[in-house]
Amino acid sequence: MKDAIHRFFDRLWYGDGMVFGFLLWPLGWLVRFITVRKRNQFLDQRRESVRLNVPVIVVGNITVGGTGKTPLVVWLVQQLQQRGYRPGIVSRGYGGRPPHFPYLIQSADVASVAGDEPLMLARRTGVPVVIDPRRANAAQALLDQTDCDIIISDDGLQHYALGRSYEIVVLDGSRGIGNGRLLPAGPLREPVQRLHSVDAVVVNGEPRHSSFQGSALTHRFTMTLAPVQLRSILDDQPVPASQCTDRQWIAVAGIGNPQRFFDTLQAMDLVFEPRSFPDHHAYSLADFAGLDQASVLTTEKDAVKLRTLGINGTYLAVEARIQPELIDVILASLERFKHRPHYRY
Repeated sequence: MKDAIHRFFDRLWYGDGMVFGFLLWPLGWLVRFITVRKRNQFLDQRRESVRLNVPVIVVGNITVGGTGKTPLVVWLVQQLQQRGYRPGIVSRGYGGRPPHFPYLIQSADVASVAGDEPLMLARRTGVPVVIDPRRANAAQALLDQTDCDIIISDDGLQHYALGRSYEIVVLDGSRGIGNGRLLPAGPLREPVQRLHSVDAVVVNGEPRHSSFQGSALTHRFTMTLAPVQLRSILDDQPVPASQCTDRQWIAVAGIGNPQRFFDTLQAMDLVFEPRSFPDHHAYSLADFAGLDQASVLTTEKDAVKLRTLGINGTYLAVEARIQPELIDVILASLERFKHRPHYRY
């Protein structure tokens, strides 16, 4: 049932579901009213944001679904570390059930406790990651429990209770803003005009979607996700190239846009049978009944869940390659913050 709903809205937002989109259009205007009013309340300081004494960078999106935020967060952490910063990450922790909030992710945690994306970020970057649906609480806990001097929020663009000094929005180049409507008639969480108020818009992949045509965004940067290595799900060890070719893979993806993963595998000339699941899918052994586990090939985000199940398969590690000017403008903003702290909310 959940899979069917996912396919329905995917077609509605990015395909040809015009009739249903028209029927849901009034609800989209209601969402517009609510989201604009909420943001204006924080802008006018009728509602207060938590402002910390360190810079906060929010990496988010204005659309529902995966756009490539997590690889960008990894890239940003690495770039900041190379320049002497001590970053920490906060996240909602979707799908995780920790013993309490806020919760500092531990090395022995599993996805059912920490959530798939936060756990992947903690393992990939090695920096402290704190989860809490109230990101302001997560950020304060990060400062209380670690020595980080800059905070990166994985998602949370619309979570205005956490004051921020820099905002980055990630868009999928092949999907753009979809049909341009707000939820539930379209994929937008906020009106498209929100893109003009953020500090940077990063487009993941070639901007093929029609919504990019004639775009006047002067603060737009490009990003591509490059495959790095195939690794074992169980122990993260590299898989020899000799074991990757001339075999039939079962490509499993439970991410926001599985097709992006399948397109990458196709570009690598791998032979595979695609199997997509909803984003943040809670896998069980029943999903792999009758399959040759050694032939399972999945994403790094899915791998943290499949490891718990003992799936003896492989995952594809990717890295974000981003227009280098982006880190330059971020560093310039951080330098200004040192002399005069500024917050958007």
